[in-house]
Amino acid sequence: MATVRAAITQTTWTGDKESMLDKHEQFAREAAAQGAQVICFQELFYGPYFGITQEKKYYRYAEPVDGPIVQRFAALAKELNMVMILPIYEEEQTGVYYNTAVVVDADGTILGSYRKHHIPHVEKFWEKFYFRPGNIGYPVFDTAVGKVGVIICYDRHFPEAWRELGLNGAHLAFNPNATKPGLSNRLWEVEQPAAAVANGYFVLAPNRVGREDNEYGDEAVTFYGTSQIVDPRGNYVGELGSGTDEEILIRDLDMDLVREMRDDWQFYRDRRPDSYGEIVAP
Repeated sequence: MATVRAAITQTTWTGDKESMLDKHEQFAREAAAQGAQVICFQELFYGPYFGITQEKKYYRYAEPVDGPIVQRFAALAKELNMVMILPIYEEEQTGVYYNTAVVVDADGTILGSYRKHHIPHVEKFWEKFYFRPGNIGYPVFDTAVGKVGVIICYDRHFPEAWRELGLNGAHLAFNPNATKPGLSNRLWEVEQPAAAVANGYFVLAPNRVGREDNEYGDEAVTFYGTSQIVDPRGNYVGELGSGTDEEILIRDLDMDLVREMRDDWQFYRDRRPDSYGEIVAP
């Protein structure tokens, strides 16, 4: 395997969709200029994190997986020869919406998508108002940079989701987020390294950053950024992202570490799925 140069981004809501789209196009161009071969944006990248309220107007941010936003960035992926993971608000049909990540190959081909399975519904994460649970499994896509899988934000609290990606062949697992201070702080530190080690792959987790009070005023939450990239041995690849500022993280990933980790620790060989019945019991 080769070295893959990967990028993840973190920013806050600018106040309108068009400027968010332009900002993320510029992120991709800047990353490509620095040699990045793959980029992943934060959860619901072109809008505010609207889960802190329950308002029907935000349904209008949803569009099909082959809609104008994905088509725009698929054309950009082809231009830049870059794999892109695009976390969007998906409209399957009128009134049926998902929290989705679309995977686009470096030639602009839309390879497919992942729909967030685990949907929280707690204070300022009122996501069941907006999203149906995912229903298309945990696909892994053969891309120009290797085998790519995606889970989204709250999914990361469920080790079964990470393992599904590993069993389906992922070597790069992306986890775009909108995560704020509170109960999650310590989990943010440990979950991605634990998942990387348990499954022997790279984990790349962008998070929103900053306070979206330009949308929500006093109701706004402050996202803590600190986006991270973790290698298969559970080590951070470079520094964490800023806790306060917009940033593009670009890191070189030695993909040989996937094989080395899996040869050293035979977790896939030594699994006992015949003994795990209670995990999947209804």
